[in-house]
Amino acid sequence: MTDSNRAAPRIVSLLASGTEIVDALGLGGCLVGISHECDHPPALLDRPRVSRPRFDPRGLSSGEIDAAVRRAMADHGSVYEIDGQVLDELDPDIIITQAVCEVCAVPTGGVREVLGARGIEAEVVSLDAHTIEEILASLEQVARAAGQPEVSRGPAGSLRARLDAVREAVRGTGRPRVLGIEWLDPPFAPGHWVPEMIDLAGGENLTGEAGRPSRETTWEEVEGLDSDALLIMPCGYGLEAARADADLHAERLLRVAPRTIAAGRAWVVDASSYFNRSGPRFVTGVEILGGLLHPDRLPAPDPGHAAVWAPPT
Repeated sequence: MTDSNRAAPRIVSLLASGTEIVDALGLGGCLVGISHECDHPPALLDRPRVSRPRFDPRGLSSGEIDAAVRRAMADHGSVYEIDGQVLDELDPDIIITQAVCEVCAVPTGGVREVLGARGIEAEVVSLDAHTIEEILASLEQVARAAGQPEVSRGPAGSLRARLDAVREAVRGTGRPRVLGIEWLDPPFAPGHWVPEMIDLAGGENLTGEAGRPSRETTWEEVEGLDSDALLIMPCGYGLEAARADADLHAERLLRVAPRTIAAGRAWVVDASSYFNRSGPRFVTGVEILGGLLHPDRLPAPDPGHAAVWAPPT
C-alpha cells in the first residue's frame, strides 16, 4: 500500500530502458526493484528482480527463440511472469512498464492484472515510445511521476546536444544506403526509432518504417536492395551473440548483401545496449552509426560496441 507521506517515491522498473532512465535522472536511490532483463547501470543491479521469462533463452538460436516466444504467447499470452509476492513486499509507489512490444519486456496490461489481483496500489508509468522524440519525452514522464519534473531538463538537453553534434558532423555528406536487419530467423526489418537513428547518422534507411513496429520480412524481399552498408542488429543481442547469429546465417547474408560484405561495410553491433532500448543509450547508438557510416566525419566506435562482420572461413 502506498503512503503519501513518504519523502521519496519507491520505484520498480520492469523495463531495462526504464532503469536506465531512472539512473540518468539521478533517481537511482528511489529504485527498489528491477526486471530480469535489466543489466545497466551496474550500480543498480543489486535490486530484487520482479520478473522472469517463461523460458531460458541461453544457448538457443534466433529461430529457436522465435519458436519459444510464439509458444509462450499462445499458451500464456505473455513471454514473462511477474513475481507478485516480491512486488507486494517492495510496496512500490511507481511501476515503470511499457506497451510497445509484448515480446521485448513486461507489458502494461500484465502489470495491471497483477496489481488488481493482489490489491497493490501503485501508479503505472507506461513508457510507450515509438520515436526518438518520444524516447526523450520519457525522461520527463518519469521525472514528473516521481514528483521532480525539473530533473529531466539537464539529461534531456545533454542527449539532444549529442544528437545535434552527429547531425551537424554528417551534414552535406553522401548518404550510404543502409540495410538493417533486426532479427535473422525469421528476418525482421527495423522499426520504431531505429530508422530515425540511421537517418540522423547520415544514412538512407532501406527497409522498415520510423514510428511503426519492426516487421517480419523475408530474405527474398530484402535481396536486390543493393545496400552500401549492412547492420546486423538482432533484438536483445550483445555484440558477440550478434556475431554468432550472423555466422549461423552467413549464407543468407551473403546472398542479400554480397557487395557490401566484400567491401568490409557489414557490421554487427551491440543492439541490446544501444539500438533496441528506448532509453538514453540510443544516443550512443546514433554516434556508433555515425562513426561506421562516416569515419571521416566522426570517431570510430568502441570495438566492444560494433565490429566488421565477415563470413567465417
